[in-house]
Amino acid sequence: MTDQNTLLSTNTHTLSDGRTLAYTSGGDPDGFPVVAHHGTPGSRLFAAVLSEAASEQGVKLIVPDRPGYGRSSSPPSDWTWGDWQEDLTELLDAASIDRAAVVGFSGGGPFALAAANSDWASRLGLVSTVVPPAENGLATLSKIPFALRILFGLSGVLASVRGPEAVVGQYTDRSVSEPVSRAIADDFQEALQQGSAAVARENRSFTTDSFESAESSVPMHAWHGSEDENTPLTPVSELVEASDGTLATSETDHLGTLLDCQRDVFEWLTADRET
Repeated sequence: MTDQNTLLSTNTHTLSDGRTLAYTSGGDPDGFPVVAHHGTPGSRLFAAVLSEAASEQGVKLIVPDRPGYGRSSSPPSDWTWGDWQEDLTELLDAASIDRAAVVGFSGGGPFALAAANSDWASRLGLVSTVVPPAENGLATLSKIPFALRILFGLSGVLASVRGPEAVVGQYTDRSVSEPVSRAIADDFQEALQQGSAAVARENRSFTTDSFESAESSVPMHAWHGSEDENTPLTPVSELVEASDGTLATSETDHLGTLLDCQRDVFEWLTADRET
């Protein structure tokens, strides 16, 4: 993996309600657009993990900071992942993009599913996705006031002291290359630039909310690891079945699945780019 940070550009768009939405562009500038949704926590710098594979597959990669992360403004108090569809549609309209595929990793999955119900969406990919209502350690902590803010505040400090390996170890047991490790750590640190309120908000919604309908208006394909201890496989299997989608499983963990399948993901997302 080359240093993709040198090949990426950050831009901002002002939404109709005055909020700022920041995003990174990478991959093939003339390729088919794919909007990638970072995890929880995460940021537009997630693009550095994906950009090389995107370039190889002829993908124009767009990775926004969701509200409250990185350089994007915090949302209104009643904002949910359902409202994300409108924010993203405004962004793509401003960029004159009328057709794009979407993919969500981990906590980005629910937001990708919401975005996939837009008129411009062509296909939906889900990698190691969260499926609300989630039941895991973070979901439990999200019910305790300020617990997640304290946890991720401490995690940010620990990552600064111990380096990228402290971040990567939260998502995979495998050894990863130095550029990948640095990209994952940069993504994590950028996510917490405004504090951990966005992390807490999203994890609360993953616990208390659920998908009103699992049906997607576009073809869906999910990739998930049987060794994933961050997001369990069973809810993903049920979601895919209810959505009439397809599921590819492998003996990988949370981040390992993403690292192994990203080229397959982009190939599948752009399979009907000419139609």
